[in-house]
Amino acid sequence: MNPIRIRNTEIGTGIPKICVPIVGVTQKDILEAAEMIKLSAADFAEWRVDWYEDVLNPEKTEDTLRRLRNILGDMPLLFTFRTSAEGGEKEIRKEKYTELNQQAAQSGFVDIIDVELFAGDDVVKDIIETAHSCGVKVIVSNHDFHSTPPKDEIVSRLRKMQDFRADIPKIAVMPQNKKDVLTLLSATEEMTSRYADRPVITMSMSGTGLISRLCGEVFGSAVTFGAVGKASAPGQIEAEEMAEVLKLLHRSM
Repeated sequence: MNPIRIRNTEIGTGIPKICVPIVGVTQKDILEAAEMIKLSAADFAEWRVDWYEDVLNPEKTEDTLRRLRNILGDMPLLFTFRTSAEGGEKEIRKEKYTELNQQAAQSGFVDIIDVELFAGDDVVKDIIETAHSCGVKVIVSNHDFHSTPPKDEIVSRLRKMQDFRADIPKIAVMPQNKKDVLTLLSATEEMTSRYADRPVITMSMSGTGLISRLCGEVFGSAVTFGAVGKASAPGQIEAEEMAEVLKLLHRSM
């Protein structure tokens, strides 16, 4: 597996990196959250821009990005519009989704963007092409808030993301029972040991799936998502607590 470097952070080696989402509605809330994340155990921040009240105003969105960049300094910034179909806060037309992500990549303020696999093949390819031309990395993702697909389907989706030239394939699923968590972990191990030539992110959500957020170094997930204040998904725990557990597991390996 070839790790990737974003600013001073290397993803795909050693302890999984901790990403903390920013889920503020107003610019004030967003910038205050960034100040807290900068001082936390987080390795990088994710701006969940679908929460932002002015997300469809390009000037205000770019202004907030600029201010975020100033606060975060050399901490990597992930830009994500999570659609309502995959657990996000807003609906958005495909054309606007493409435009929003391309503008973020071209702004010079973000280091990596998240593109949903099921946004459509052409949408995914267009955004990746623009991002890579700007030197911006891309996570191609899929979030299932209702169930856990079979192991072969999880691996298939991750491989498709890799085929699309995602810098990091990502999948998050909802367990209905403990066996679903094992399915996700088994799929992660198979993907990373047999197919992946780049870092992969996987997780099983909710309290039942919490273990998957902590054992990435064992099974192959390179990034985990924690919280500083408000969580953005079921099962996230405070970044400081997560960092302690990750260090403990790392020392034992």
